[in-house]
Amino acid sequence: MKRIVLGLLAATAMVLPAFAADVQPAILYDLGGKFDKSFNESAYHGAEKFKAETGIAYVEFEVSNASQREQALRRFAEDGRNPIVMAGFAWEDAL
Repeated sequence: MKRIVLGLLAATAMVLPAFAADVQPAILYDLGGKFDKSFNESAYHGAEKFKAETGIAYVEFEVSNASQREQALRRFAEDGRNPIVMAGFAWEDAL
């Protein structure tokens, strides 16, 4: 049993760096800006914590009007960003 657990841990340790190379996160803030004391700001603090813990940088964008939602989402998807985090519930139609 001990050998199985150690084998799984070793395999996981070898796979994690490859996974980290594929992660290119992006965050899209909704109207109100990233320091809105609500969804946007919570998402910002979570992204900063992720960056501090993993060393993986993320890109971000703040929409200034509702028509930018779909454009920004498409742009990040076309650029291969994964995952794309959208702060707030107003992203439903764009998604």
